[in-house]
Amino acid sequence: MNNVDIAHAFEEMADLLELHGENAFRVRAYRQGAKAIADLALPVAEILRDPNQDLTSFPGIGSTLAEKSRTLVETGSLPQLEKLRTETPPVLMQMTRIPGLGVKKAVVLQKELSIQSLEDLRLACQEQRVRVLKGFAAKTEQLILDGLAIAESASQRIRLDQADRLVQRLREHLEVVEEIERLEFAGSYRRGKETVGDIDILVVSENHTTVMDRLGCFPGLQSVIVRGETKMSIRVDDQFQVDLRIVPGQSFGAALQYFTGSKDHNVAVRSRARKMGFTINEYGAAKLDKPDTYVAGRTEEELYALLGLQWIAPEFREGRHELQWAEMPNSAPQVIDVNDIVCDLHMHTTQSDGNHSLEQMAAAAQQRGLKHIAITDHSKRVSMARGLDEARLLAQWAEIDRFNAQQPGEFRVLKGVECDVLEAGPLDIADEVLAQADWVIASVHYGQKQSREQITERIVGALRNPHVDIIAHPTGRLIGSRPPYEVDLAAVFEAAVEYKKALELNSSPMRLDLSEVNLMAACAAGIPIAINTDAHSIDGLDAMHYGVLQARRAGIEKGQVINTWPLSRLLSWLQHA
Repeated sequence: MNNVDIAHAFEEMADLLELHGENAFRVRAYRQGAKAIADLALPVAEILRDPNQDLTSFPGIGSTLAEKSRTLVETGSLPQLEKLRTETPPVLMQMTRIPGLGVKKAVVLQKELSIQSLEDLRLACQEQRVRVLKGFAAKTEQLILDGLAIAESASQRIRLDQADRLVQRLREHLEVVEEIERLEFAGSYRRGKETVGDIDILVVSENHTTVMDRLGCFPGLQSVIVRGETKMSIRVDDQFQVDLRIVPGQSFGAALQYFTGSKDHNVAVRSRARKMGFTINEYGAAKLDKPDTYVAGRTEEELYALLGLQWIAPEFREGRHELQWAEMPNSAPQVIDVNDIVCDLHMHTTQSDGNHSLEQMAAAAQQRGLKHIAITDHSKRVSMARGLDEARLLAQWAEIDRFNAQQPGEFRVLKGVECDVLEAGPLDIADEVLAQADWVIASVHYGQKQSREQITERIVGALRNPHVDIIAHPTGRLIGSRPPYEVDLAAVFEAAVEYKKALELNSSPMRLDLSEVNLMAACAAGIPIAINTDAHSIDGLDAMHYGVLQARRAGIEKGQVINTWPLSRLLSWLQHA
């Protein structure tokens, strides 16, 4: 069992223990242990084998989790986890995804009303059987009904980062099969969509049985849906579907192009092919008058070249402008690449709710090749995150000045703050203090259920403030758990243009806010975009590639993204904004 599998087991333990009302400290210990193991540079199995190594010497891993890690490595399973799985109705995990419901209420509902599915829960609300339970009300019923769509969607799709972790597990599990000649992942995962509905695996191998047998013993497998001669489908983890297809080498490129999609892209490709006298399917391309004689399909490049097109990156394949871009060299926009990023302008330290200090975050940023960063801890309104008041903020900025003065090179830390836009409208930090900042982020964390007019006015008012430079995560959504708040984005875009301000593309895979569609609209309006990680730890800095991928899918050019600008250009823009 590898580190990802162990971390996944501990995460599931934490979820199930929480559902069973276990002590919060024990639940937290499993979550911290899962993260600690996922972050280890060495395999847990290797550490356990080395007499000079002690797993408990790593932060976040106590003796209990170390022993359970040993059990997982040696046996591939954990008795306590298996027991919890059998004792926990699967619907409970789905119910906890309903925004605002919470674990305790989900448990009560499941037990008192014998809920076995989300449809059972919907029916109980419609029949007004929830409101009669102690601690519930008509308002709760409506909250559940409103949130069921989110819970159902969450049970069918997973976030891109979750898909990443599953793909890593699948790849490591399958790559040990020597008979596999090629292995690629396709579908919406390969296109980089923010949520993924299933995982598509394409394999070239002469030994179908060995490959399918290996997938059939994947850790976390719940059931085999179907197993045929060239296709196998399984359910893993929380009923998520994985489809394996074994294809011949001469058709691999055609199959990869076909199963990567999107549907709209494939329709456009096939329409172009027919106009040129070809037919294309997952087996290859052939002339219309000789449909059984394939003339291309071994690689995607070969297939696109047959149609007079350059190879099209998967993230562009959404049936928009990609075929026109691919018709002529240099016709595509200079879309941003992760290597273009020189700075990250939204991150937190131990001064508020971050896990690492200013010095640690700066060092980690430099290791990742960044030239400058902004430290943007929360303001005082976010009390649960130990937000900074004016005095603490000024003290932090003085510390940043001292840090910059000691830097031998050109790396620089900007003095920033993530300043809350208060429910009544003004900002959380006094203007005379904000005037001393290099970089001011305004954000909405509270009052997200206010009316569309109220929230819009709050954000427009923040953009109107001369000291604000950017609005963070402009719609407040959390993918799969919280919908965007009601806001008139057209009015926000108009204000950003009028006051020469920027908007954020928050790279956290839980947010990816602005969404792809809203991002395209913002850039069409000429609004500068900052792709920021909103990192609360060193590892959080690695989320940058999710934001860049989102920007690429939206066709955003390098020059439109503030994070590609050298410091001199950024400072000049800030002076004239």
